[in-house]
Amino acid sequence: MDLVDLFNKTPFVEHLGIELTEAEDGYAEGRLPFSDEMRSNNHGSVAHGGATYALADTVGGAAAISLAGDVTPTVDMRIDYLAPATTELTATAEVIRFGSSLAMVQVDIHDADGERVATAQGTYKTGGQGNATPWKGDEAPWQGNDEE
Repeated sequence: MDLVDLFNKTPFVEHLGIELTEAEDGYAEGRLPFSDEMRSNNHGSVAHGGATYALADTVGGAAAISLAGDVTPTVDMRIDYLAPATTELTATAEVIRFGSSLAMVQVDIHDADGERVATAQGTYKTGGQGNATPWKGDEAPWQGNDEE
């Protein structure tokens, strides 16, 4: 299973409606359609910040995994909200530093008009997990099992 398929079949990603469209060589892209369930309140049309954050973390993690070839748990993420998100969101992520234990990823999130609505920087763990982690089950794809 390739990385894009792996992410798109993740239960949380599917639940939110996030679609990863690219993930390779330290770069990833994804999108999140706007829906009523994303709204921050019952009366407005602004997406909840948590939806934007989830998109940033998902796409940032995919960029890190594309270099690590293994799980890369999020250690820290900082996000700055620059404008209200009221349409579909697109995120692009680029690994700006990849080390033996940590990767730093820059993520930009734009609305359907191309306006940047948020920017984030994430730190992901790239090594030292070993095989006994809660992210890896007996059938984990990164352990060489290509079954769906």
